[in-house]
Amino acid sequence: MTELTNATLARLDDAVATPGYDRSQLIPGIVHIGVGGFHRAHQAMYLDALMNRGEALDWAIVGVGVMPGDTRMRDALAAQDHLYTLVVKHPDGRYEPRVIGSIVDYLYAPEAPDVVIETMSDPAIRIVSLTVTEGGYNVDHITGEYDLTTPEVRQDLTTPEAPRTTFGLVVAALKRRRERGIAPFTVMSCDNIEGNGDVARKMFTAHARALDDELGAWVEAEVCFPNAMVDRITPVTTPDDIAALVDRFDVEDQWPVVCEPFTQWVLEDRFPEGRPPYERVDVQMVDDVVPYELMKLRLLNASHQALTYFGYLAGYRYAHEVCQDPLFVDFLLDYMNREATPTLAPVPGVDLDAYKHTLIERFANPEIKDTLARLCAESSDRIPKWLLPVIREQLERGGEIQRSAAVVASWARYAEGVDEHGQPIEIVDRLKERLMAVAGDNRNYPAAFIEQHALFGDLAKETRFRDAYLQALASLHADGARATLHALVEGRMS
Repeated sequence: MTELTNATLARLDDAVATPGYDRSQLIPGIVHIGVGGFHRAHQAMYLDALMNRGEALDWAIVGVGVMPGDTRMRDALAAQDHLYTLVVKHPDGRYEPRVIGSIVDYLYAPEAPDVVIETMSDPAIRIVSLTVTEGGYNVDHITGEYDLTTPEVRQDLTTPEAPRTTFGLVVAALKRRRERGIAPFTVMSCDNIEGNGDVARKMFTAHARALDDELGAWVEAEVCFPNAMVDRITPVTTPDDIAALVDRFDVEDQWPVVCEPFTQWVLEDRFPEGRPPYERVDVQMVDDVVPYELMKLRLLNASHQALTYFGYLAGYRYAHEVCQDPLFVDFLLDYMNREATPTLAPVPGVDLDAYKHTLIERFANPEIKDTLARLCAESSDRIPKWLLPVIREQLERGGEIQRSAAVVASWARYAEGVDEHGQPIEIVDRLKERLMAVAGDNRNYPAAFIEQHALFGDLAKETRFRDAYLQALASLHADGARATLHALVEGRMS
């Protein structure tokens, strides 16, 4: 068994691709906040591909952790010279391992915030990128504005020299660059949020304005926040994944990443201080990301939500099990074709029918073993951003909403915390206590769940949505998930 480090790369199994460049010659050009599995399977992988072409050697990544749990990633990467193995799992059972070398350092902000700020203040850093999750942008769900009331933000505004949040750290670095006459870096969001760059601009600018109006005006005028669409299914790394890497390839990696073969990145080309030549590794550099972004959020991400609660309640535990069941496939295609697609504009260069069938094939990959529990997590951040916009647009146009409303009902049923066999469900959500308390009264007051204004706004007042939701929830209680899906697919719910 070979431990993964710079010194052991030459000894790895020939089947394991390794960096074809001298890592000692890399120069950091990007700071990335939120180094998780997705970043390592996606953005860091694209950079590694460029570096293997002898390009982008001055765009290496310095990772930054902000959350308490990020010490695990720091320690795992540090022990391996910041190398890790990316394992692409093909549907036929073939594993394709590749060592990624584009990350060269990792800083843990709570222990040394000034080191992080000073690193981002270096003129060589021209991009600060983010994967801080859908819930990481501190958006007030009622107003859509930056939430200045959270304890962490209030603390950052009181002691801006020692910030604890992503917003405080990035704004402190921008302030320092401004004071030193250094051009601002580009802030590149890579999270699954509609208009992720626009949202980032609004939130970071609001934090800066709360500190200093003039600084906020400068951030708004001078800092670029390109929008992006990112896509690659990247399940949580399991102990079995770590063991398989040893068994198949004799590589000991504390935290490898596993992913599907498919990958896509569509990125607005707005980088005044330069960027890696991403287009040479098939990143789509465009003027307008919105059509691609809405396609992905409303077809892929919302479809994940459409399958996950129903699937879990029906007894499945993995996404591939659900997508090998014809009933679920019919339901997903009906949702995509009849409810999501009507809300989409034409997507340049994309055959939407082929894209939708490709999604089903990707979901059905048995090697990925993406758990429904992972897809069910943090629903209060996901459903409002991915599915509710479909419902609102369809209501405005008089379109169908039965399936989308049923997905919301399946979430409400799942949030009761007990499956159809009486077994407990572990709810993972920042609003867990509130959701479970409301869902616990579903049978007595079934509309209570959708009357949570912070999540649903005024949707509960929309008669068509309310009726469809109540009908689906009643069916879930009386007949169960499969029978409810049969009724939806057969058109017996309207």
